Amino acid sequence: MDDGKGGRGGAGAVLWAPVAGRTWREFAYLLVGLPLSTLYFSLAITGVSLGAGLLVTFLGVPVLAGVLAMCRGFGRLERARVRALLGADIAEPAPIRAKKSGALAAMGAVLKSGSAWRHLLYSVIHFPWAVFGFCLALTFWAAGWAYLLYPLWFWVFPTYTDQPGLQLFQNDDYSFFLDSPAEIALTSLVGLALTLATPWVIRALTTVDRVMVGGLLGASRLDSRVTELESDRGVVVDTAAADLRRIERDLHDGAQARLVSLAMDLGMAREKLAGDPQAAARLVDEAHGEVKIALQELRDLARGIHPAVLTD
Repeated sequence: MDDGKGGRGGAGAVLWAPVAGRTWREFAYLLVGLPLSTLYFSLAITGVSLGAGLLVTFLGVPVLAGVLAMCRGFGRLERARVRALLGADIAEPAPIRAKKSGALAAMGAVLKSGSAWRHLLYSVIHFPWAVFGFCLALTFWAAGWAYLLYPLWFWVFPTYTDQPGLQLFQNDDYSFFLDSPAEIALTSLVGLALTLATPWVIRALTTVDRVMVGGLLGASRLDSRVTELESDRGVVVDTAAADLRRIERDLHDGAQARLVSLAMDLGMAREKLAGDPQAAARLVDEAHGEVKIALQELRDLARGIHPAVLTD
């Protein structure tokens, strides 16, 4: 289905929203969220209760560490679900790294991980929100379409029941049914209003989910800063390595080659000094010029040793 972006704006976007692909995906996200959140909540509460009860023995520590690791697995599933149905790319939290090898060090790293405890918090607090979002979205969706299409199915009541239409309320002396043409039309208009409002209600609910997943299951500010610093360090190291290669190439192809040529010229001048003083003088002059050029190249090379990226 179309996502409602194909040139539709204003009133067109509002009218198209109930059948747009984005609305169906967000509605599916809320429907699937309830059973998943029920599973997360049940396992997290059971695991934490068991681990806390066993803390008087050593068994409570691995149980709590296992629960935290399990909740991180829940977070991975939730980030994938948000990415697939809501189109939000949530950054992965930093991996848990133990400073030492061994089971005890691994359990300690999990228990000290702030992201693991945030995943546990999400597993607990998302359950009541999932119940609220599921009930509200399903109520709006079902009531809106049922009332909107009421003119097409109200005949079921007089045909198969003893009621003339949909009963709104009843007391001891009076019952009110939606059976007249005006009441049927008004019911359909109410259904239209609910149907048009449903996508925006669903969008508001899923916005809260995006914020909750991003804040509790995504990378923290510290993780993002560490990643940024690691990236910057990689750029600096690569730049320094490139500068070293450039300096080596310039020394080999520039100053070193000129110094080799200078040594050869001086050697030839020494050989011709006794037999051909004028030729020897010309060679010495050429060698003098080579020395000036080599000195200039060395000065330029020395100025280029300090890379600009370090200044930045």
